[in-house]
Amino acid sequence: MYTTLISAEQLADILKSEPPLTASGKPVMVFDCTFDLMQPELGPQQFDESHIPVAIYVNLDKHLSSKNDLAAASGGRHPLPSRETFAGWLSSIGFSNAHQAVVYDRNGVNYCGRLWWMLKWAGHEAVAVLDGGLQAWQAAGGAVESTKARSKPKKTQLSPSNYALASELVSLTAIDTVVNNLNKAHQTVLDARAAPRFRGEVEPLDPIAGHIPGALNRPFAQNIGADGKFKSADALKAEFSQLLAGRDPASVVHHCGSGVSAVPNVLAMQIAGFGVTGLFAGSWSEWVSDPSRPVAQG
Repeated sequence: MYTTLISAEQLADILKSEPPLTASGKPVMVFDCTFDLMQPELGPQQFDESHIPVAIYVNLDKHLSSKNDLAAASGGRHPLPSRETFAGWLSSIGFSNAHQAVVYDRNGVNYCGRLWWMLKWAGHEAVAVLDGGLQAWQAAGGAVESTKARSKPKKTQLSPSNYALASELVSLTAIDTVVNNLNKAHQTVLDARAAPRFRGEVEPLDPIAGHIPGALNRPFAQNIGADGKFKSADALKAEFSQLLAGRDPASVVHHCGSGVSAVPNVLAMQIAGFGVTGLFAGSWSEWVSDPSRPVAQG
């Protein structure tokens, strides 16, 4: 079972079988989560141009967010659908509790991490990020194909399943919790946005620039090495330890602009051995939706 990362070589070995199976016999589904916040239509186009042949396209706006769901589990620009809504979508595409999921993008884990986290949130342990994304897959000699983008498997591939939710394997932190614990020792807010956005120098997406008072800044791209893959567990542990400066790793609550690019930090801390940390999924976009909430700059 793969629960954090899977290499291109490991995935290639799995995909040699028909249907794809892990060494332990788990069926495998591969998800391409490529997206672009500034050009939402670009992700499906890039998938259409090139993707791993068995991959299913997953759209951040359509499948991993639920702006019209009254039971949404978070606020912000990309509200989390309820766990029940998400389980219904998994069932509709034929994903079952028996599956091993492999998720990837071509955006430095910016978007596929969302699906990794949501599956963990649904109680699904067997989900892993393809380390290095599509670029690593192609560099390792993996085949790609170009077809019309689709959001469900080919009819001959799978039938609808009945996905059953299980106990959450990750921690979702509500905005009220973040507010009530602001500047308290048992909460450490970690912001994954780029440093200029954190400092409030620029804000391309949300109406107010700045950051949550007391937050630390860890741009999510810092988890990735020059080879496009996650840094080693030892390197990540050293970097997060230096940033936390004695703060309890269990106190960490991650956020970003809308709860998407914060997940690479969540994953990196797991790779580093820190265990499960919190995700404030509404993030900065939910924080600034109420002008009474404090904002810091600099």
